[in-house]
Amino acid sequence: MRTHSIRTEDVCDRTELIALWLASWKAAYPDIDFEARRAWFGEHLALLQTQGCTTLAARDSGGKLAGFVIFNHVSGWLDQLAVHPDAFGTGAARHLMREAKERSSGFLQLDVNADNHRAVAFYEREGFRRTGEGVNPNSGAPTLSMEWRSAPPPAA
Repeated sequence: MRTHSIRTEDVCDRTELIALWLASWKAAYPDIDFEARRAWFGEHLALLQTQGCTTLAARDSGGKLAGFVIFNHVSGWLDQLAVHPDAFGTGAARHLMREAKERSSGFLQLDVNADNHRAVAFYEREGFRRTGEGVNPNSGAPTLSMEWRSAPPPAA
């Protein structure tokens, strides 16, 4: 298990985030051309920044970006969690998630591709529960909606 420093990236190097995002998705779905989505993701990062989202980066001891998470601490929407394939299994995702939970308002929600079994299993280990199903608007792939709460929701 490698040690990572987790810090807020107020001024994000979009080129670095995009390169990691592309590598992460290519590892998860090698048959999909994510390079064709580079421009979209760059625009998406800019939008998330204007919405006041928090970007946390996990960096190794040499300062290399191992992963990142982007979430809105007010709404609880976790938009992105990506780890470089070279950092799979190092604890980077777990460290990023722990920090996001600590900085959230006690609630995080996300959508994940239903066939991304590695990601679904990770979120379930992290205490997320399935709350619904949907469709990814970009790919048309089935998705799962998931949420985490620091305390159980009040009984209805």
